[in-house]
Amino acid sequence: MRKRQKGFSLIELLIVVAIILIIAAIAIPNLIRARIAANQSAAVGTLRTMSSGEETFSSVYGDGFTATLVQLGGPAGTAASCVNGMYIDEVLSNDPATKSGYTFNYTNSAQLSIPVAANVPPGCGASGFTGFEISAVPVSTSTGTTSYCIDDTGVIRSDTLGGGAAVGSYPCPAAMTPIQ
Repeated sequence: MRKRQKGFSLIELLIVVAIILIIAAIAIPNLIRARIAANQSAAVGTLRTMSSGEETFSSVYGDGFTATLVQLGGPAGTAASCVNGMYIDEVLSNDPATKSGYTFNYTNSAQLSIPVAANVPPGCGASGFTGFEISAVPVSTSTGTTSYCIDDTGVIRSDTLGGGAAVGSYPCPAAMTPIQ
């Protein structure tokens, strides 16, 4: 009489592995699409935050818009001033800044504003700028498929080709589709 062996046979193990691979093949593309959608949503939210920071900076200091993202943000632990506004976090206070699979580029209007009012805080120096443009370009096609742009109008525009047509231009190209 033969003893029965305990455990799984090789065929049973291969069937389980095959089922797991089929489930993974279905789930992984959905996971990648969800990650891209989350990155794109985060890029739009970040652009809104940066635009809001620019408007607040202009209102608080009466000095127009900032010259750089460093002036809009600044290093962690720094006191807010017209040199380091602290309206965005230290990760975004670089030019270009990279966050959530997108690279953010800042361009000012290169046109000086009207002379500042007498109540500008001391140390703010020369007049700020009359406009700005911030573009968000995906780092790769696995992090995003759409480029975005916002300028001093507050309208976020998109380019589904993801080519970053707005980088370094002021204002955002009118050919880009508004999303709000």
